[in-house]
Amino acid sequence: MKIIVTGGAGFIGSMFAAKAVERGDEVIVLDALTYAGHPENLESIKNKSQLVVGDICDAALAYELLCGQGSDAIINFAAESHVDNSISGPGIFIKTNVEGTYSLLEAARKYWNGLTGTKKNNFRFIQISTDEVYGSLGEAGKFNEETPMRPNSPYSASKAAGDHLARAWHETYGLPTIITNCSNNYGPRQFPEKLIPKSILDAISGRKIGIYGDGKNIRDWIHVEDHAEGVQLALVKGKPGETYCFGGNAERNNSETANKICEILDELRPLANGKSYKSQITFITDRPGHDRRYAIDDAKAVRELSFKRKYDFAGGLEATVKWYLENQAWIDSVTDKSSLRANAMSEAIQTPVRWIASPKGSQ
Repeated sequence: MKIIVTGGAGFIGSMFAAKAVERGDEVIVLDALTYAGHPENLESIKNKSQLVVGDICDAALAYELLCGQGSDAIINFAAESHVDNSISGPGIFIKTNVEGTYSLLEAARKYWNGLTGTKKNNFRFIQISTDEVYGSLGEAGKFNEETPMRPNSPYSASKAAGDHLARAWHETYGLPTIITNCSNNYGPRQFPEKLIPKSILDAISGRKIGIYGDGKNIRDWIHVEDHAEGVQLALVKGKPGETYCFGGNAERNNSETANKICEILDELRPLANGKSYKSQITFITDRPGHDRRYAIDDAKAVRELSFKRKYDFAGGLEATVKWYLENQAWIDSVTDKSSLRANAMSEAIQTPVRWIASPKGSQ
């Protein structure tokens, strides 16, 4: 299969891209290499894939890439995703998550309209989304594919808009789109702005581990590898026009998660003073519109796609903590370069087709 993975130098996209290459797929990664996208995330497949620096808002570039390799699918992982950033600067979220999705859909529609036969019937556009589009749960119940969207942050609103566009392009134009919504991801190579990697790095750096509000906000955690496998199942088994939810069946409140990270660190890298890392936990002012609870019912994915999880949260979290302890070079690289890449983003997009890595023997 020949696929384009947008946002494929990011956390989740790079995991999916690596697994696709392992399966024998021909992969082009399209990524703007903003602060959370790094070629280092593609190190394991750098000689077996192609990386193009570019903006998903550039429909002409997306169309060129689709045509260039005769693509069978485009999987849209590209997104601005940090809620805090969406509160302080929502504009880039609208541009990337709404306008960017629109541009990709239009490029895909133009390309798909030119296909015939089996190639046209088998083409797929996969829109990767989040459980945050559904809003906040009470003490009981879980989100599923029928849950009405009620986004509460600029980030989740922009993702909901992208989901609506993907659905509309299927209903109006017949484009074979599939939407996936997932719970909170964790695992290796997650940029250290999200709860788990940030807590790990703050702890070992001797900084305070900040927890919003009372720490009782609940998240359902899915390992990034399990999520990537779910997306692959949606790609090969999913029905156009459908939505599939992937969860981790691992609800924890944020305080519990931070405390567990500290317990793992106490075992793996104990502090010289004999204290627990838990002494660094501090509660900070809650952010606006902070959803109280997320949880996903993925029975449809289990039933229709044969989705199953490899990781339980306890084992997955311990493995994740170990990965960050053993990969300081990666941490230094992505954090040192993040501001530089953000400043250089506009320059890269001005000359968007830049082949960073390509399969051996390609031109």
